[in-house]
Amino acid sequence: MESINTPMVGREGEQAELAAFVTTAAGQALVLRGETGVGKTSLLGHAVALAEQEGHTIIRAAGVEAESELPYAGLHQFLHPLLSEVAQLDGGTRAVFDAVFGWAEGDPPSVMRLGIAVLSLLSLAAAQQPLLVVLDDGQWLDDSSADVCGFVGRRLAGSPVKLLIAVRTDMASRFDTAALPERSVAALADEDAALLLDRRYPRLGKQIRRTVLEQARGNPLALLELPAHLGGRAGDQAVDDLIDQHGVSLPRRLQQLYGARIAALSDGVRAELLMGALDGVGTEPGGGPPGVRYRMHDADEAVAAGLLDIKPTTGDLTFRHPLVRSAVVQMATPNQRRAAHQALSQVHRENLERRATHLAAATLDPDEDVADILEAAAESATRRGGALTAVTWLTRAAELSENHTDRSRRLADAAFVAGHAARLGQAHRLVVSGLTPGQASSPTSVLASAYQALYQDGDVRSTQRQVMAAIEQLRDGRSTEPEEVLTRLVILLLAISQYAGEHPTWQRTHELLVSLGDVVTGRTRIYSAAWSDVIRYGAECAGVVEQATANLPALEPWEVSRLAVSAYHLDILSQYRPYLQRVVDRELETGAAASGVVMLHLIMLDQMAVGEWDEAEGTGQRSLDLAAEYGHALFAVQSRAYLAQLAAMRGQVGRARDLQAEVDAWARPRGVGFLTQLADSAGATAALSAGDYEAAYLYAIGITPPGTFLPYTYQASRTLLDLVEAARHTGRVEQARVHALAARDAGLPELSPRLALITHGALAMTADSEPEAAEMFARAESHPDVARFPFELARIRLAHGIRVRHVQGRVTARQYLVPAAEAFERLGAVGWAERARAELRAAGTPPRASTLDLASLTWQERRIADLAAGGLTNKEIGERMHLSPRTVGSHLYRVFPKLGITTRAALRDALSRTEEVSQV
Repeated sequence: MESINTPMVGREGEQAELAAFVTTAAGQALVLRGETGVGKTSLLGHAVALAEQEGHTIIRAAGVEAESELPYAGLHQFLHPLLSEVAQLDGGTRAVFDAVFGWAEGDPPSVMRLGIAVLSLLSLAAAQQPLLVVLDDGQWLDDSSADVCGFVGRRLAGSPVKLLIAVRTDMASRFDTAALPERSVAALADEDAALLLDRRYPRLGKQIRRTVLEQARGNPLALLELPAHLGGRAGDQAVDDLIDQHGVSLPRRLQQLYGARIAALSDGVRAELLMGALDGVGTEPGGGPPGVRYRMHDADEAVAAGLLDIKPTTGDLTFRHPLVRSAVVQMATPNQRRAAHQALSQVHRENLERRATHLAAATLDPDEDVADILEAAAESATRRGGALTAVTWLTRAAELSENHTDRSRRLADAAFVAGHAARLGQAHRLVVSGLTPGQASSPTSVLASAYQALYQDGDVRSTQRQVMAAIEQLRDGRSTEPEEVLTRLVILLLAISQYAGEHPTWQRTHELLVSLGDVVTGRTRIYSAAWSDVIRYGAECAGVVEQATANLPALEPWEVSRLAVSAYHLDILSQYRPYLQRVVDRELETGAAASGVVMLHLIMLDQMAVGEWDEAEGTGQRSLDLAAEYGHALFAVQSRAYLAQLAAMRGQVGRARDLQAEVDAWARPRGVGFLTQLADSAGATAALSAGDYEAAYLYAIGITPPGTFLPYTYQASRTLLDLVEAARHTGRVEQARVHALAARDAGLPELSPRLALITHGALAMTADSEPEAAEMFARAESHPDVARFPFELARIRLAHGIRVRHVQGRVTARQYLVPAAEAFERLGAVGWAERARAELRAAGTPPRASTLDLASLTWQERRIADLAAGGLTNKEIGERMHLSPRTVGSHLYRVFPKLGITTRAALRDALSRTEEVSQV
């Protein structure tokens, strides 16, 4: 233990900062960053000594290279002293720790949820006295634990908890992007390096002293270790050898110094050190929870050689420095390492994941028992949020499989998990590695390559042919692959067909599924019905999809996503959204990125449906950013399509058209009908918002002609109101009526609550008589789920109010026009809001000032609005407020609907009007 009364040479600035860090009352985090051997651990020890003097509770831990792939190993290490206090936390928080540490079954939580649980535990531990958590060698903390530490470190303000972390500059780590305060620990200045060397070795010869100072370059570990090395060898030769290694990195040279000492040890002691090194025995003081790692013994020889220290509190042997541990492993032969791993697998026979780690390294030849253990460990890692670790273990299990069938099955599982973890290239490489030389593509390799081609390139044409051929190969017995491969191929074929969005593709898909008979599961048949043509097949699956919400936590994330996609087509997505919102962060943060992006799309669609448009904008942008980051071009374009539809609804016509053009230009040449239909739908909605009814009609009939709902055309039913409204406003009354009647005759009201609402609304708009119009409107307005679709309801009320004004007079019309106008304003549907206000004026009631007035503007939005009203451009505003022109434009997009306007020119009047109203 360092003493604060023992001065460190040349570290006055670092010590002063650490003193301020420890003594301040506020909770905070600090990262010490420096090269190997620069003295980070000594500074941590100094901070600990000072904190103990100040009455802090201390928790110390260290990242260990051997555990960097074990999910939450680091978190378990530094929380171990506090785990007895978990019982005092609430049930929900306890369940988080149960799931993460495998104490009980449960979904792995997101980083946010786990981070909040850790904060609760740390706050509980610090209730009586302040707490200092010290993490050394943070670069070796497993990714899951490092992410949680970063989350916690950013949220310690106001708590009595401090977090101090040391990381190496020569190794990448998750702390590089953790956004925590940092202090760089540099090499010692020349005079301080000389002072440290002289204090430790006062009688060092001049030549060796000069050489050490030159070679150490101010690194304290090198200053302390090099003289001992040189003193044990012929002086001139030792100096020459050291100078000859000038091009070798300092950590490497220090490792070689330790290697020379290790080589001088007896075989038994070296074997003992190897067991400790391979099991992650740390350097002082981080040793981990008792009983977790191997305990070295009978190694006094290594202590005497300066390779090990004795932990004063427990008597355990620990490595003096991580470089010693690395040198021990590198000097061992492959057979020695395998033997040590085999012995360690017995030490950890009760710990599945640790045992699997050692068996994977110990086993050379195929061994089905070891492969089974690795497969079980992969399943455990997946449940706890370690998808990428699971891929590694499944791949190793495949390598150790004793027969081709099990090898293919495990590689297929690894590829499947990798694909859902947004590692499409890795998934493809995995299955290709399972092919023997000269072997044609297997169904498993087709599965991986088709995933990659679809999601990265939007290839629906060739992927459909390849996947269908692979399914036929399995159906006809021309290939022996695990049953899961056939199921996954069928699901992928359904996804390809959905994105293709055309009749011939779906017809071939349905015919193939029929030929498979009972091999196709009941749930797969539900997907086939809901994803293909909800008008023709949806009635048979709505009940099943609704019932499935009761069992979502027991399903794999990709299964939840598939059911939720079905719910979207059936307009019952709101029942799934609470669960999706709870787990989406977990999916993204634990590796299942593909499922996570799909969940974000679904959350956005429901937010759009229920009128949470600001939230939908944020969700859509997040999905776009993630899809672009992972190289999923298909998902990125899909995000733009949904953002285009949202912009169209809000009256942001220019933005909607720009996004629509991007989507169309990418999707149409590839034949991705799902996205081209979305682009046409956004075009129709944007044109309606701008009052361009002729353009809206042309977009709508590009999706489906009046009076028909083309098979497998997803947007045909969803654009029912668009086509009817556009037809009526362009004098095509007969086409509007025919289309509304076709919706009724096709049974749309029985398929989903939204389709019931808009079908009855369309019938009310096109009714031949007033009693029929009143009856259809009443059916629409009284539907029990009408509140879930405020935008459609407001459009129907507006249309009915216009009709009533012409037939029954202005007073009667107001009861429909007023709630329509208020709903449009609340939603921020600018074009429709202006139209509703115009109708209110025609009905003899001047619309009251917008309910979304200046009070709803933030300070920054108000300032930007004032400057824009004064005639400044976005660039000029940005220069004044230190914002980019794009950010200014984004703020104005939000300001316009709040003020009930659509153009920059209307800003001055809107600001004046709302100010007058506020003064009344």
